Amino acid sequence: MTTVAAPRRRFNGLGTIVALELAQRVRSTAWYVLLGVFALLMLGMTALLLPISGIADGGGYAFSTIVFFVLLLGTLITPALSGGAVNGDREAGTLATTQVTLVRTGALLLGKVLAAWVSSLALVVLALPFLAVAVIAGGLRVDTVLVSVLVVAVELGVVAAIGVGLSALITRTVFSVVVTYLIVAALSIGTLLAFVLGGLAVRTDQVTRYRSLQDGATSTASKTPVCGAWEQDHQPVPRFDKVWWLLSANPYVVLADAVPASFSRDGVPKDLFGGLASSARLAQIAPKPLVVYDDCSADNSSGPTPAQVMARTVPSWFVGLGLHLLLAAAILLGAWRALLTPARKLPRGSRVA
Repeated sequence: MTTVAAPRRRFNGLGTIVALELAQRVRSTAWYVLLGVFALLMLGMTALLLPISGIADGGGYAFSTIVFFVLLLGTLITPALSGGAVNGDREAGTLATTQVTLVRTGALLLGKVLAAWVSSLALVVLALPFLAVAVIAGGLRVDTVLVSVLVVAVELGVVAAIGVGLSALITRTVFSVVVTYLIVAALSIGTLLAFVLGGLAVRTDQVTRYRSLQDGATSTASKTPVCGAWEQDHQPVPRFDKVWWLLSANPYVVLADAVPASFSRDGVPKDLFGGLASSARLAQIAPKPLVVYDDCSADNSSGPTPAQVMARTVPSWFVGLGLHLLLAAAILLGAWRALLTPARKLPRGSRVA
């Protein structure tokens, strides 16, 4: 009896916190305005994409572009929904009132995370009709649809957890929202910049040998084209294979790499998921010390196809997703410690009641 009752008391009031948080958003006019703007943006994106790509590739590029667009807008909106969840109540003087009730600290924090996550998932639900239009166009695998939507939902949950956790660690609402945006920017843009700068900082020397075909020149005896002399060049090339792991923390790469890739018979991606994933995976392959370009040779391929790149490299989406979850868990752990009562020390200027 005691063992079963303890977890129940620990999360006592969880449903109440979630219901109160959601009720505040539902009663807000700004929430409906936000959903309306989001729907208009999705409508405009779908109307532009389908005539361009929907008919040609069966909706693959249209669907993947819309999913990436949902992830982009979701990561821009979710920090505003979660970044002031705790310190907003502290500034209003209602946090202490909640803490003296039977609601435990874990239930209070988890309830606010779930409410912020459900609010962000409303964007995904609102985007489902537009995604369905691309699915109806045909040519999409079921696992592609399910995995892409699931990864977007998880990533929005991570951002929601980070925002709620920072709102408990940082006193001012504006600062917690800004720091949440900075973390999202560091994961989305910072990892890409670090990858590019890191690859450019570590270089290696590559030898390039090439031979051109002389236009209009043919051999008198065999009437075959005459090839020019071999030329050789040395140049430093970036070593992106040394820093490719930085891209594993990028949420867009996580999404693209997690979705099962679809390729044509020529090894060309059928959607943006495969295109971005193969580009990120290409960084794992070290540059060759010698590259030969021979215009006189029949076998002068430019390199492996995206499908071959995916077959030769290893996936990294689970590493990036694991890092995101660990980051959110660490921030929530610090937030839980900061909200424990009785508090030994309150932040300067905090309202108790």
